[in-house]
Amino acid sequence: MENLISLVNKIQRACTALGDHGEASALPTLWDSLPAIAVVGGQSSGKSSVLESIVGKDFLPRGSGIVTRRPLVLQLHKSDEGSREYAEFLHLQRKRFTDFSAVRKEIQDETDRETGQTKQISSVPIHLSIYSPNVVNLTLVDLPGLTKVAVEGQPDTIVQDIENMVRSYIEKPNCIILAISPANQDLATSDAIKISREVDPAGERTIGVLTKIDLMDKGTDAVDILEGKSYRLKFPWIGVVNRSQADINKNVDMIAARRREREYFANTPEYKHLAQRMGSEHLAKVLSKHLETVIKSRIPGIQSLINKTVAELETELSRLGKPIAADAGGKLYAIMEICRLFDQNYREHLDGVRSGGDKVYNVFDNQLPAALQRLQFDKQLSMENIRKLITEADGYQPHLIAPEQGYRRLIESTLVTIRGPAEASVDAIHSILKDLVHKAMNEIPELKQYPALRTEVGNAAMESLERMREQSKKATLQLVDMECCYLTVDFFRKLPQEVDKGGNPSQSIFDRYNEAYLRRIGTTVLSYVNAVCAGLRHSIPKSIVYCQVREARRSLLDFYYTELGKLEQNRLSALLNEDPAIMERRSALAKRLELYRSAQAEIDTVAWAK
Repeated sequence: MENLISLVNKIQRACTALGDHGEASALPTLWDSLPAIAVVGGQSSGKSSVLESIVGKDFLPRGSGIVTRRPLVLQLHKSDEGSREYAEFLHLQRKRFTDFSAVRKEIQDETDRETGQTKQISSVPIHLSIYSPNVVNLTLVDLPGLTKVAVEGQPDTIVQDIENMVRSYIEKPNCIILAISPANQDLATSDAIKISREVDPAGERTIGVLTKIDLMDKGTDAVDILEGKSYRLKFPWIGVVNRSQADINKNVDMIAARRREREYFANTPEYKHLAQRMGSEHLAKVLSKHLETVIKSRIPGIQSLINKTVAELETELSRLGKPIAADAGGKLYAIMEICRLFDQNYREHLDGVRSGGDKVYNVFDNQLPAALQRLQFDKQLSMENIRKLITEADGYQPHLIAPEQGYRRLIESTLVTIRGPAEASVDAIHSILKDLVHKAMNEIPELKQYPALRTEVGNAAMESLERMREQSKKATLQLVDMECCYLTVDFFRKLPQEVDKGGNPSQSIFDRYNEAYLRRIGTTVLSYVNAVCAGLRHSIPKSIVYCQVREARRSLLDFYYTELGKLEQNRLSALLNEDPAIMERRSALAKRLELYRSAQAEIDTVAWAK
């Protein structure tokens, strides 16, 4: 079975390569769920020397003041005995470094690329993997050293900036804190202990490391700290003796330095009884064993997160749609399928499966009747206008029984005003049908995927609706015109009865045009017009539904389908050109899904093997 730490290292490298880590998102990610060890300490506390002792190589930049200005994610991989040691940077993939002085220079150069040649810091990590038979499998994050004051060239906020960066790593519950404190300073002033206590007050995630034990004042020792009497942590303190500056200047190698360290603890009376659990070699083994234990305990949570994320990624990829086939037939089929989905969605809006179709009924049930009621016939049926039209219609010879032509002219001039509400109803339905086109288009993911096709389908739908509106307007206005050009016979048959009820056809033309007579004509005309309005209130919706709603439901894209079959392949390809942002998003999601599925399989294998 693959070593757990190596597995986690591999997943972390893949996460980093895809940008799938917590710095960019507030949501839990696979990176956040994987345990790691963060190295925390004040400037000049010996952090770099501890890391180099664990690795067994000189590879970290050195100097006074702030040297580590970006987080360094260091992944150690134990290789086969006798194999060559080398290092790789994530930002320089496929380039192997066998000269570790070149590794140091690249760390410096990569830091300067991000921060410039200043003393500024950056939260963007550098990722370094080291392969060697002389290391244990381990992942460490070396963080900038904590400081108390800003020096020249640094912003005033540098102290808080570094603390915030360190805290962002160590406050995660899966983070193991490696707190580095120098033995030749009071532990109460230790920056590492202070900040680790803030996020881990019980000391359950903190491993204390005491450096510079050999530099303590004569007559003093660190036994109380190492035995956990001065400051107790869940895990025993580990003391280390790093190379001195003189050793570094003389290029004393790590093998010799480790031997001297072992001899120091074995031969120093105060520490002889602790020698078995002191030194950088013991520290590396403790860290590796503890990291593996933590990983095992976190496997159920990691599995849960991976399974949830896989489901979310699959859903998102499904929403974005699949890449389109390269051949013309495949492209045409894809376009037809997208149009079919749009057509179906549009029909569902009209049929009430989705919202929006009810607005059509509202026009017929509320807007049209209200518009008809608001019509004012005062001008057409005023006494002056009635007298004028009746007189003009009689010409040189007065009417004998009823002013038939006068009635016709009065009715026609009054009914023509109904054209306004009829035309407004057509336009209102057209507006609703257009809105439903936009709504249906927004609900089809594939149309968002292909902006050119979305535009073309939208234009085709609007052109169809415009043709339907013209046809509907023509048919609906014809209903009004029909009422104007032919009056019902029953209406005229009632007119002679007025004579029997007291009318006298022998009275003079001047008597016939008196106000009471004209008012009776106006009342009769208004009664007829109201009867016509009542009929049109029912026939206008039928005409509109037949010419617009029914046709939109049946054949919204029929004309476009005909034209689509005539398009050349290059034109079909142009319609299926995706938004570059969507293409990039799909590609990133596909890679991330592949990573999570791979992690899912490997973590499941480990879980079953437990």
